[in-house]
Amino acid sequence: MKSSTKLFIFISLLSVSLWAARGPAHKSLRAYSMGNAHVAVVDDKEAIYYNYAGLSQINRLGNFSFRPQQGYYPRQYFNARVNIGGAGPFMALMDSYKTINDIQNLYNQASRDAKKSGISTYDALIDSLAKHPEHTKTLNAYDQVLLNLIAKFDAELAFRNFGGAIWVDANLAPYIDTGLLMPYLGIDTLYVDAVAQAGVAYAFTDQFSLGLGLKILKRQSVSVFKLDAFNYSAIEDTLNLRYKDAKKDIFNFSTFSLGTDIGALFQITRETRIGASIRDIFFKSINGESIAPNLTLGVNYSPRLFNKNTSFARKVNLAMDFEDALNNERNYKFFNHLNFGGEIEQTLLGWLGVNNEIRALKGRFAAGFKGGYPTAGLGLELLRILEVEVATWAEERGYYLGQLPNRFYMGQVRIGF
Repeated sequence: MKSSTKLFIFISLLSVSLWAARGPAHKSLRAYSMGNAHVAVVDDKEAIYYNYAGLSQINRLGNFSFRPQQGYYPRQYFNARVNIGGAGPFMALMDSYKTINDIQNLYNQASRDAKKSGISTYDALIDSLAKHPEHTKTLNAYDQVLLNLIAKFDAELAFRNFGGAIWVDANLAPYIDTGLLMPYLGIDTLYVDAVAQAGVAYAFTDQFSLGLGLKILKRQSVSVFKLDAFNYSAIEDTLNLRYKDAKKDIFNFSTFSLGTDIGALFQITRETRIGASIRDIFFKSINGESIAPNLTLGVNYSPRLFNKNTSFARKVNLAMDFEDALNNERNYKFFNHLNFGGEIEQTLLGWLGVNNEIRALKGRFAAGFKGGYPTAGLGLELLRILEVEVATWAEERGYYLGQLPNRFYMGQVRIGF
């Protein structure tokens, strides 16, 4: 395998969010599919990431003592899961990679022609491009379009009043610029977050609970760079050096950051609860950048009319969050902070007359709006062991809402109990 191909694969496998100055962003597909409005939902392991106070809710569904109105819902004693997921326009990426290779071959041929004919490389390249106009047409379709790649891995354990996770989130955002003469490949964002976190919850009453957690973050990033046929060799050497430096830096504990999360949850009525969390309170900068804590307030409504308490149980949640309220860069744009959505979870295959401890097949559909952009997602769970999820959402990269939306499509496979 050529060294250029190895580097391309290495870069493609490293992927992460477009907000380098923000705290670690775990991508929960259940939450993202319903607009990422989840700080007051948190009825399972997602409490680890959104609101530790929600750990007090685990083992309430399916438990008559705590929630008799849903006593037949599959009882959730604990969550122990391993998740692997990824996203990216892989066909478009491979097409663009082929185009870059074609252009590089064109440049190499122009260099050889220039030596033979005694003309400049510039003139030879102009002649070559004139003979192959199809390259210009192909490149225009990809001009400045981000080819987002995301990879994630999670290992999670949660039971009543305790939860922890080790997870990795990575994002790569390459793009092609046609340029005035020679197109080039640019890397808009490239970083990897590795996080270990754990926390506890304490229910002071049946209605009110608090949560507290700690997290350790390790972030590896690569600065923005451009790659074209003129500087390919230099960039290849630079990437090799950065890769070696990154391997040496993995266990450099001075670059680890320690942070804390705090959350609260209050059940107003049997159907309505409110939640609040302040996450990513880091005690030192990350890669030299200060991280603003993420203060989020939310409400969840679970209408009794639509919930179903039988062997074919149904659960419905409608939620709304005001997210990242302390982010001054977005405070003047209200809808960037507003998330709302809903989900419906339905047991599709159960056993009549049984307390449904073993659920054969469950489906989940969700939709909403995250920061002003629509979201949606589907999930299918088999025997409470294997689950497949897909979700889509968008994030704003520009100065104002609607300027530069960046849409993600992600899939995930989850194994565990």
